[in-house]
Amino acid sequence: MPRAKFQTLTEQMFYILLCLREECYGMDILDKVPAITGGRVSVGSGTLYNLLEQFCTAGMIRETKVEGRRRRYLLTDYGRRTLDKEYGRIQAQAEDYRRAFGKE
Repeated sequence: MPRAKFQTLTEQMFYILLCLREECYGMDILDKVPAITGGRVSVGSGTLYNLLEQFCTAGMIRETKVEGRRRRYLLTDYGRRTLDKEYGRIQAQAEDYRRAFGKE
């Protein structure tokens, strides 16, 4: 059975949505993700624009401004809830790891 779309997020998805807590252009996201993660995560432009379109369609983000080819985006309430849910999932995984290896 296929997994429901956006049930869990990849690292790239997580950081794109995290960047969109503030309104920004796609090009801004390409710079912000590596800055936030200390270079550990980067997003290619093809992946970014594909995900932005999917997030818009799903109602997780919205376009706020269009200037020619440049578009600004912002996280919606639904996108924030999705990000919060993923954060909780990541925290639960970290807690499971700590318990499994006695790192409490």
